Amino acid sequence: MVLRAREIMSNRVVTVRADAPVSLAEQRLAEFRFSALPVIDDRNRLVGMVSVVDLLRHREEQPDGSRTPVEAVMTRDVVHMSPNAGVGIIAHRMRTYGELRVVPIVDRGVLVGVVTRSDLIRPRPTGNAVSRAVRRFLERRSEDLRPSTTYRPPPRRPRSLPLDARIRDAMTSTDLVTVTEEQTTEEAAALLTGRRLTSLPVVRAGDRLVGVISEADLLRDPLDGRRTGRPRTVGGTMSRDPVTVGPDDELRIARRLMSDRGFRILPVVQAGRLVGVISRRDLL
Repeated sequence: MVLRAREIMSNRVVTVRADAPVSLAEQRLAEFRFSALPVIDDRNRLVGMVSVVDLLRHREEQPDGSRTPVEAVMTRDVVHMSPNAGVGIIAHRMRTYGELRVVPIVDRGVLVGVVTRSDLIRPRPTGNAVSRAVRRFLERRSEDLRPSTTYRPPPRRPRSLPLDARIRDAMTSTDLVTVTEEQTTEEAAALLTGRRLTSLPVVRAGDRLVGVISEADLLRDPLDGRRTGRPRTVGGTMSRDPVTVGPDDELRIARRLMSDRGFRILPVVQAGRLVGVISRRDLL
Protein backbone atom coordinates (compact mmCIF):
# COMPACT_ATOMS: atom_id res chain seq x y z
CA MET A 1 0.00 0.00 0.00
CA VAL A 2 1.30 3.44 -0.93
CA LEU A 3 2.10 5.73 1.98
CA ARG A 4 0.54 9.16 1.46
CA ALA A 5 1.67 12.64 2.46
CA ARG A 6 -1.29 13.08 4.80
CA GLU A 7 -0.06 10.12 6.88
CA ILE A 8 3.36 11.57 7.68
CA MET A 9 2.98 15.33 7.30
CA SER A 10 3.15 17.81 10.15
CA ASN A 11 -0.14 19.72 10.26
CA ARG A 12 0.85 22.11 13.04
CA VAL A 13 2.74 24.41 10.72
CA VAL A 14 4.65 27.54 11.72
CA THR A 15 4.02 30.15 9.04
CA VAL A 16 4.51 33.83 8.38
CA ARG A 17 2.22 36.27 6.59
CA ALA A 18 3.37 37.82 3.33
CA ASP A 19 2.82 41.32 4.71
CA ALA A 20 4.78 40.66 7.93
CA PRO A 21 8.24 42.25 8.38
CA VAL A 22 11.28 40.08 7.68
CA SER A 23 12.30 40.55 11.33
CA LEU A 24 9.34 38.35 12.32
CA ALA A 25 10.43 35.64 9.88
CA GLU A 26 13.96 35.78 11.34
CA GLN A 27 12.56 35.46 14.84
CA ARG A 28 10.44 32.41 14.01
CA LEU A 29 13.19 30.67 12.07
CA ALA A 30 15.58 31.14 15.00
CA GLU A 31 13.03 30.17 17.66
CA PHE A 32 11.87 26.96 16.00
CA ARG A 33 15.22 26.13 14.35
CA PHE A 34 13.69 25.79 10.88
CA SER A 35 15.44 26.35 7.57
CA ALA A 36 12.36 27.78 5.82
CA LEU A 37 8.81 28.91 6.50
CA PRO A 38 5.69 28.75 4.32
CA VAL A 39 4.35 32.21 3.54
CA ILE A 40 0.57 32.60 3.54
CA ASP A 41 -2.02 35.29 2.85
CA ASP A 42 -4.96 36.26 5.07
CA ARG A 43 -6.93 33.21 3.83
CA ASN A 44 -4.19 30.71 4.72
CA ARG A 45 -3.34 30.21 1.06
CA LEU A 46 0.26 29.39 0.21
CA VAL A 47 1.92 32.27 -1.64
CA GLY A 48 5.62 31.48 -1.19
CA MET A 49 8.46 30.23 1.00
CA VAL A 50 11.06 32.26 2.87
CA SER A 51 14.34 30.62 3.88
CA VAL A 52 17.33 31.52 5.99
CA VAL A 53 19.30 32.04 2.77
CA ASP A 54 16.67 34.49 1.52
CA LEU A 55 17.08 36.49 4.72
CA LEU A 56 20.88 36.35 4.70
CA ARG A 57 20.94 37.68 1.15
CA HIS A 58 18.50 40.41 2.11
CA ARG A 59 20.71 41.41 5.03
CA GLU A 60 23.71 41.75 2.74
CA GLU A 61 21.75 43.94 0.33
CA GLN A 62 19.86 45.96 2.95
CA PRO A 63 21.50 45.83 6.41
CA ASP A 64 18.77 48.08 7.82
CA GLY A 65 15.86 46.37 6.06
CA SER A 66 14.24 44.62 9.05
CA ARG A 67 10.86 46.20 8.24
CA THR A 68 10.84 45.01 4.65
CA PRO A 69 7.76 42.81 4.04
CA VAL A 70 8.39 39.10 3.67
CA GLU A 71 6.78 39.09 0.21
CA ALA A 72 9.69 41.21 -1.06
CA VAL A 73 12.29 38.53 -0.26
CA MET A 74 10.36 35.24 -0.43
CA THR A 75 10.50 32.64 -3.19
CA ARG A 76 7.20 32.64 -5.08
CA ASP A 77 7.67 29.57 -7.30
CA VAL A 78 7.16 26.86 -4.67
CA VAL A 79 7.14 23.10 -5.17
CA HIS A 80 4.12 21.78 -3.29
CA MET A 81 2.12 18.55 -3.21
CA SER A 82 -1.38 17.39 -2.33
CA PRO A 83 -2.28 15.38 0.80
CA ASN A 84 -2.80 12.32 -1.42
CA ALA A 85 0.66 12.49 -3.00
CA GLY A 86 2.74 9.36 -2.51
CA VAL A 87 5.70 9.65 -0.16
CA GLY A 88 7.92 8.19 -2.88
CA ILE A 89 7.04 11.06 -5.20
CA ILE A 90 7.89 13.59 -2.48
CA ALA A 91 11.25 11.92 -1.81
CA HIS A 92 11.97 11.98 -5.54
CA ARG A 93 11.22 15.70 -5.71
CA MET A 94 13.52 16.40 -2.78
CA ARG A 95 16.33 14.40 -4.35
CA THR A 96 15.77 16.12 -7.70
CA TYR A 97 15.82 19.60 -6.18
CA GLY A 98 18.88 19.36 -3.92
CA GLU A 99 18.16 22.52 -1.93
CA LEU A 100 14.57 21.44 -1.19
CA ARG A 101 14.08 20.37 2.42
CA VAL A 102 10.45 21.31 3.07
CA VAL A 103 7.51 20.50 0.80
CA PRO A 104 4.26 22.32 1.65
CA ILE A 105 1.12 20.20 1.44
CA VAL A 106 -1.72 22.13 -0.16
CA ASP A 107 -5.38 21.18 -0.50
CA ARG A 108 -7.34 23.37 -2.97
CA GLY A 109 -4.90 26.20 -2.49
CA VAL A 110 -4.97 26.10 1.31
CA LEU A 111 -1.87 25.11 3.29
CA VAL A 112 -2.70 22.04 5.40
CA GLY A 113 0.75 20.73 6.36
CA VAL A 114 4.39 20.23 5.46
CA VAL A 115 6.62 17.23 4.83
CA THR A 116 10.31 17.61 5.65
CA ARG A 117 13.33 15.45 5.01
CA SER A 118 13.21 14.49 8.68
CA ASP A 119 9.72 13.09 8.17
CA LEU A 120 11.04 10.93 5.34
CA ILE A 121 14.12 9.50 7.08
CA ARG A 122 12.31 8.54 10.28
CA PRO A 123 11.40 4.84 10.59
CA ARG A 124 8.26 4.23 8.56
CA PRO A 125 5.07 3.38 10.44
CA THR A 126 3.81 -0.16 9.99
CA GLY A 127 0.31 -1.60 9.75
CA ASN A 128 -2.67 -0.57 7.66
CA ALA A 129 -3.76 3.00 7.02
CA VAL A 130 -6.17 3.05 9.99
CA SER A 131 -3.63 1.76 12.52
CA ARG A 132 -0.99 4.18 11.21
CA ALA A 133 -3.44 7.07 11.55
CA VAL A 134 -4.40 6.04 15.10
CA ARG A 135 -0.73 5.67 16.12
CA ARG A 136 0.13 9.06 14.66
CA PHE A 137 -2.83 10.71 16.43
CA LEU A 138 -1.79 9.21 19.78
CA GLU A 139 1.82 10.33 19.28
CA ARG A 140 0.71 13.89 18.54
CA ARG A 141 -1.72 13.86 21.47
CA SER A 142 0.99 12.71 23.87
CA GLU A 143 3.27 15.45 22.59
CA ASP A 144 0.54 18.02 23.30
CA LEU A 145 0.09 16.78 26.88
CA ARG A 146 3.72 16.69 28.01
CA PRO A 147 6.56 19.21 28.11
CA SER A 148 8.60 19.13 24.92
CA THR A 149 11.69 16.93 25.15
CA THR A 150 13.00 17.98 21.75
CA TYR A 151 16.60 19.07 22.03
CA ARG A 152 17.15 22.79 21.76
CA PRO A 153 20.46 24.47 22.43
CA PRO A 154 20.45 27.20 25.07
CA PRO A 155 19.26 30.52 23.61
CA ARG A 156 21.95 32.94 22.63
CA ARG A 157 21.92 36.56 23.60
CA PRO A 158 21.48 38.68 20.47
CA ARG A 159 24.68 40.51 19.67
CA SER A 160 26.10 42.76 17.04
CA LEU A 161 29.27 41.49 15.41
CA PRO A 162 31.91 43.86 14.03
CA LEU A 163 32.40 44.15 10.28
CA ASP A 164 35.70 42.27 10.54
CA ALA A 165 34.18 39.43 12.60
CA ARG A 166 35.78 36.01 12.34
CA ILE A 167 34.13 32.62 12.25
CA ARG A 168 35.18 31.91 15.83
CA ASP A 169 32.98 34.85 16.89
CA ALA A 170 29.78 33.14 15.69
CA MET A 171 30.47 29.39 15.53
CA THR A 172 29.14 26.72 17.89
CA SER A 173 32.11 25.14 19.66
CA THR A 174 30.62 23.34 22.68
CA ASP A 175 28.35 20.30 22.95
CA LEU A 176 29.02 19.37 19.33
CA VAL A 177 26.98 16.44 18.04
CA THR A 178 29.12 14.11 15.90
CA VAL A 179 29.12 10.52 14.67
CA THR A 180 31.79 8.01 13.65
CA GLU A 181 32.11 5.98 10.46
CA GLU A 182 31.22 2.78 12.30
CA GLN A 183 27.85 3.96 13.57
CA THR A 184 24.74 2.86 11.72
CA THR A 185 22.72 5.07 9.43
CA GLU A 186 19.75 4.46 11.76
CA GLU A 187 21.72 6.01 14.62
CA ALA A 188 22.63 8.99 12.45
CA ALA A 189 19.01 9.43 11.35
CA ALA A 190 17.85 9.30 14.99
CA LEU A 191 20.34 12.01 15.95
CA LEU A 192 19.36 14.23 13.03
CA THR A 193 15.63 13.96 13.69
CA GLY A 194 15.87 13.96 17.49
CA ARG A 195 18.20 16.96 17.66
CA ARG A 196 16.52 18.71 14.70
CA LEU A 197 19.77 19.00 12.77
CA THR A 198 20.37 18.84 9.02
CA SER A 199 23.97 17.53 9.01
CA LEU A 200 26.46 15.86 11.32
CA PRO A 201 30.28 15.94 11.20
CA VAL A 202 31.87 12.49 11.00
CA VAL A 203 35.02 12.14 13.10
CA ARG A 204 37.70 9.65 14.00
CA ALA A 205 39.79 9.44 17.16
CA GLY A 206 41.03 12.81 18.27
CA ASP A 207 38.17 14.65 16.58
CA ARG A 208 39.75 14.28 13.14
CA LEU A 209 37.13 15.28 10.57
CA VAL A 210 36.64 12.67 7.84
CA GLY A 211 33.26 13.62 6.36
CA VAL A 212 29.75 14.94 6.83
CA ILE A 213 26.47 13.04 6.77
CA SER A 214 23.26 14.92 6.03
CA GLU A 215 19.56 14.28 5.66
CA ALA A 216 20.08 14.30 1.90
CA ASP A 217 22.63 11.47 2.20
CA LEU A 218 20.10 9.38 4.12
CA LEU A 219 17.10 10.20 1.94
CA ARG A 220 16.47 7.38 -0.50
CA ASP A 221 14.75 8.07 -3.82
CA PRO A 222 12.46 5.08 -4.53
CA LEU A 223 12.14 6.18 -8.16
CA ASP A 224 15.85 6.21 -9.01
CA GLY A 225 15.77 2.64 -10.32
CA ARG A 226 18.10 1.20 -7.70
CA ARG A 227 17.09 -2.02 -6.03
CA THR A 228 19.48 -1.79 -3.11
CA GLY A 229 18.81 0.26 0.00
CA ARG A 230 21.11 2.80 1.55
CA PRO A 231 24.37 1.55 3.14
CA ARG A 232 24.03 0.50 6.75
CA THR A 233 26.96 2.48 8.17
CA VAL A 234 27.76 6.17 8.25
CA GLY A 235 31.08 5.53 6.50
CA GLY A 236 29.30 4.06 3.50
CA THR A 237 26.85 6.96 3.20
CA MET A 238 28.67 10.13 4.23
CA SER A 239 30.05 12.80 1.94
CA ARG A 240 33.84 12.75 2.04
CA ASP A 241 36.21 15.71 1.66
CA PRO A 242 33.66 18.26 2.92
CA VAL A 243 34.18 21.96 2.44
CA THR A 244 35.48 23.43 5.70
CA VAL A 245 36.44 26.79 7.13
CA GLY A 246 38.93 27.84 9.78
CA PRO A 247 38.14 29.66 13.03
CA ASP A 248 40.18 32.69 11.94
CA ASP A 249 38.55 33.01 8.51
CA GLU A 250 36.36 36.04 7.94
CA LEU A 251 32.68 35.49 8.66
CA ARG A 252 31.74 36.71 5.19
CA ILE A 253 33.41 33.59 3.72
CA ALA A 254 30.92 31.33 5.49
CA ARG A 255 28.03 33.60 4.49
CA ARG A 256 29.09 33.50 0.85
CA LEU A 257 29.50 29.70 0.82
CA MET A 258 26.06 29.22 2.31
CA SER A 259 24.39 31.73 0.00
CA ASP A 260 26.12 30.65 -3.21
CA ARG A 261 26.59 26.90 -2.73
CA GLY A 262 23.65 26.00 -0.51
CA PHE A 263 25.55 24.68 2.52
CA ARG A 264 23.51 24.55 5.72
CA ILE A 265 26.44 23.97 8.04
CA LEU A 266 30.19 24.20 7.63
CA PRO A 267 32.63 22.28 9.85
CA VAL A 268 35.23 24.54 11.44
CA VAL A 269 38.61 22.81 11.35
CA GLN A 270 42.01 23.69 12.77
CA ALA A 271 45.01 21.47 11.97
CA GLY A 272 42.63 18.76 10.73
CA ARG A 273 40.71 18.70 14.02
CA LEU A 274 37.06 19.65 14.35
CA VAL A 275 36.78 22.65 16.67
CA GLY A 276 33.24 23.79 15.87
CA VAL A 277 30.49 24.18 13.30
CA ILE A 278 28.86 27.25 11.86
CA SER A 279 25.31 27.14 10.56
CA ARG A 280 22.92 29.42 8.74
CA ARG A 281 21.21 30.14 12.03
CA ASP A 282 24.52 31.21 13.57
CA LEU A 283 24.83 33.77 10.78
CA LEU A 284 21.23 34.86 11.11
